[in-house]
Amino acid sequence: MLRRIAVAAALVALLLGLNADPALAGPAPAAQFTWLVDASARPPVAAAELQQHLGAPLLAAVGGPDGFNAVLRQVGPLTPGAVVYSTATELRQVATGPGGPLLVRITVDAAGLIGGLLFTPYPPAPASWAALDAAARALAPRVSFAAARITPAGCALVHGLDPATARPLGSAFKLYVLGALAQAVHDGRLRWDTKLALNPAWKSLPSGVLQDQPDGAVYTLEQYADYMISISDNTATDHLIHEVGRTAVQRQFRRFGNDAPNLPVLTTRELFALKSWHYPAVATAYASLPPALRAITLPLLGQVPRTELGAWTQPEMIDQLEWFGSPMDMCEAFAGLRAQGDPHVGAALSINDGGIGLSPADFPTVWFKGGSEPGVLTLNYLAQAADGTLVTASLMLSDPAAPLDDAATLPALALLRGALQLAAR
Repeated sequence: MLRRIAVAAALVALLLGLNADPALAGPAPAAQFTWLVDASARPPVAAAELQQHLGAPLLAAVGGPDGFNAVLRQVGPLTPGAVVYSTATELRQVATGPGGPLLVRITVDAAGLIGGLLFTPYPPAPASWAALDAAARALAPRVSFAAARITPAGCALVHGLDPATARPLGSAFKLYVLGALAQAVHDGRLRWDTKLALNPAWKSLPSGVLQDQPDGAVYTLEQYADYMISISDNTATDHLIHEVGRTAVQRQFRRFGNDAPNLPVLTTRELFALKSWHYPAVATAYASLPPALRAITLPLLGQVPRTELGAWTQPEMIDQLEWFGSPMDMCEAFAGLRAQGDPHVGAALSINDGGIGLSPADFPTVWFKGGSEPGVLTLNYLAQAADGTLVTASLMLSDPAAPLDDAATLPALALLRGALQLAAR
């Protein structure tokens, strides 16, 4: 549900070749950053000059010289700021343009040309807990937040706002699905390389891509997990819930210390049915039932044709029909996932950092899972500092009466970046 924030969709296409071989690199990316800042103030830059600085695949991906000059007009003119991360092949540096601060990520190819380029909005992080509290309270009518450290004794709260108050999680509930899968592998019931075919009865709606793949296409459970966490693929999630078992997922909530999951735990397709099929009649009737009777209705929800399901634009019973947990529950979930010691878990959670913009030198490990629907936004991180300190930060925003402002995501990411930095000190 949660998408990576970028300046514009066209700029994401610039993310090419970001894994260049350090042994092959030519001029340092810092020199190319200096050129980029200069060029941003004087478009249109001649094609011949662009070819001296940009790799051919990158230039082609953005639409040639005209496309790149359009990018320069959109982001510039730029003023250089602080360096976030620097190696022989990659630079991440802040630059301020007319639209505000950006994190500019550059990699160079074997010839020293820019092979990868990404612009990401980068508002400043709060430098104190007081500033963080004020920023958080301004984002939504209801806010829960926690920054915590993971210690041998468990999660220790560093700072919070209603840190133990359960809120709707959105897709962050997929942390428990991942934990249940890892537990099933540990117990010998499943393997990461177990193959599972796409079942049309288990296909959901986006976010994700697997709903558009042919029925019967085969993926391993590891691939389903990577899709579920990295792009929050709902169809991957539902296949894992069915394969692992709903009861096992519900047990994982308890195992990770969450006593407010809202039983029975729904698949994403079931949530779509409740919130888009004859809403609010079906949803209201379902919510009025005790858990045992709710469970009896789930096969009926599963029979609703996917063509009759859809999205919604206003908050719909977010306090009754959702998955729930508190910011401290998210810390416990991350701690539980880490304690499982399965490298596949860490790999899945490290694919997408959600745009947090932490320095890899300061925080070499970053795990992320977020979630959203109209009226709900939750962003959750675990980060391991260079000295080994493990910190988490979770921000949960909700409004049962109106959709949250899309503009809240960027300051929320800045807030969490500051929280992780403060908690790690």
